[in-house]
Amino acid sequence: MNEPHQASLGPDVAIDRPAYIDPTARIFGKVSVSEGASLWPYTVVRAEMHDIRIGRFSNIQDHVVMHVGGGGPTIIGDYCSITHHAVLHSAIVGDNSLIGINATLMDGVVIGENCIVAGAAFLKEGTEIPDNSIVMGTPGRVVRTKNNFMQTRRNALIYHRNAEAYARGEHRAWTGSEFEAWQAGMIEKLEAEYRRLYADSP
Repeated sequence: MNEPHQASLGPDVAIDRPAYIDPTARIFGKVSVSEGASLWPYTVVRAEMHDIRIGRFSNIQDHVVMHVGGGGPTIIGDYCSITHHAVLHSAIVGDNSLIGINATLMDGVVIGENCIVAGAAFLKEGTEIPDNSIVMGTPGRVVRTKNNFMQTRRNALIYHRNAEAYARGEHRAWTGSEFEAWQAGMIEKLEAEYRRLYADSP
């Protein structure tokens, strides 16, 4: 990982072996960043009240804004992808979920596990989304029920590989025969894990 002092980290920030924190990231207040997580260029994470927790192997992509209001903490589960320009404000995201580009999650939003929130969706205050949902629209609503574990976990693992490469100064980790071989092996392992966890799921 790049040295923590290269990014702007407030004194209350706790980091536990993240894969990569870009030097342009701004992280202040009571924030915890877990093992394998990554924060990408120009992310802003502020917790002046309550706290913000970023789970294991989750990625917070370019220009994401995470903040807290009076309604409670912002919590990101494990193996989540919070994609470019998303805004999360006192929202909770369950494990293996993906929040799409330019999506907004307002105070009190709770996203279940294995969910996908489509790009540009707007989830108003207090919206609760059950596990295994695909969400679209303004205001956001469930348009389909599907276990998205394979897609979302794959995305998180690919981002983790990229984060480790960026920490080494390498910026082409998603191309070439080595990547293709790694991805094939990763998908095979994911399929086995899916069968183990969700043997009865469609």
